Amino acid sequence: MYTSRKKIQKDKDVEPTEFEESVAQALFDLENANQDLKSDLKDLYINSATQIDISGNRKAVVIHVPYRLRKAFRKIHLKLVRELEKKFSGKDVVLIATRRMVPPPKKGSAAQRPRSRTLTAVHDAMLEDIVHPAEIVGKRIRYRIDGSKIIKIYLDPKARNDTEYKLETYAGVYRKLCGKDVVFEYPITEA
Repeated sequence: MYTSRKKIQKDKDVEPTEFEESVAQALFDLENANQDLKSDLKDLYINSATQIDISGNRKAVVIHVPYRLRKAFRKIHLKLVRELEKKFSGKDVVLIATRRMVPPPKKGSAAQRPRSRTLTAVHDAMLEDIVHPAEIVGKRIRYRIDGSKIIKIYLDPKARNDTEYKLETYAGVYRKLCGKDVVFEYPITEA
């Protein structure tokens, strides 16, 4: 029997939480009801899902997808996010690929760590996933006198209509996942 349980596959047979099952059920319902997404969603599944509180009364649903399936999810990203935001009314939906960080090798070890498994590389890739329909066109790190730093991310102005209302959500999700303060902006174009 094909059920919503096929839409979520967790590592080492861990039981999904109630919220993760509701997200899997939403994906299953979309596959059965929406003809546009039916063929695209057939072989896709998620790893986990969490709900994050953003400032005020806003909430975001963060869905972790397997790294191997990220390209397939990106093809249908706009339609899928729009439909999931309808199902979870009032919540922004963010899709992120599950990536693994590897600690630095021990002294004297011959093993090399791939550059894509470093903390910096994984955090940068997460940032790209969070803002996906838009592209990052610039990045500035501002160091304050007290030692704290703020990262400014400039997004492509072409995607402004799709992403402008979600900038606060992007910053909140990135702060929760990586522990870094980020400000999202659009570059000022000179006429």
